Amino acid sequence: MGISFTVLSSGSTGNATVVRNGETTLMIDAGLSAKRIDELLGMRELTGKDIDGILVTHEHSDHIKGLGAVARKYDLPIYANSKTWGAIEKGIGNIAEHNRIILETGTHRDFGSMRVESFAISHDAAEPVGYNFYDGKEKLCVATDLGYVSDKVRMALEGSDVLVLEANHDIEMLRMGRYPWNTKRRILGDMGHLSNEAAGAALSEILTGRTKRTYLAHLSLDHNMIDLARMSVRGAMEDRGCFYKDSEFKLCDTYYDRPTPWDKVSQP
Repeated sequence: MGISFTVLSSGSTGNATVVRNGETTLMIDAGLSAKRIDELLGMRELTGKDIDGILVTHEHSDHIKGLGAVARKYDLPIYANSKTWGAIEKGIGNIAEHNRIILETGTHRDFGSMRVESFAISHDAAEPVGYNFYDGKEKLCVATDLGYVSDKVRMALEGSDVLVLEANHDIEMLRMGRYPWNTKRRILGDMGHLSNEAAGAALSEILTGRTKRTYLAHLSLDHNMIDLARMSVRGAMEDRGCFYKDSEFKLCDTYYDRPTPWDKVSQP
């Protein structure tokens, strides 16, 4: 059957993504209320009973807001590294011991034919991670909330058929925006969020022809726009000599208020 996925919600108001194959359905993060997550799942003909487990990227509230409630409601295992568990356990309430599962950074776990591998990213959290999903020759990579793309992250992204990659802000919109300077400095720093320009620069270095689609994720409501993100990322790629026709490579949108359509990793 291969891997398919939907980004249920993406942005500073809450994040959740569902990845599945014929055997397993996993959620990455649960950063909205349990009620809203149920609504979003329903928009993609799922319920919490269809989820087999929740993978956590880091402890910020827009990634774990509904984590405890969803896990308890549907008796779901939660997978996170030791430092992230230390950062979330007081905030998410009581979790049954059999559902507290450690998946250390840089290790993998097999769910039937789907392998999940975590990798370290740079963000102001205890031990933030991105995730790679493999099934046969297919590879899906999900990487948001990263201040910059290090050599190790670049290696983790390479060879993906599909990427879900952060394009959080337009630098000039952020600089001119209403946030206090210390917040702007945090977002712009190496432990903050990836700009449109930085996302495009990273893509120009890792695309080899295998990656067919990249979903631009975690857009700021205040300092970015969907059309601007797409245009800026493409422009940054072309400035570095990376030109692709839409038939060869496509930039796709994510939304804070609705899920993306189901997408099959293997589709042309």
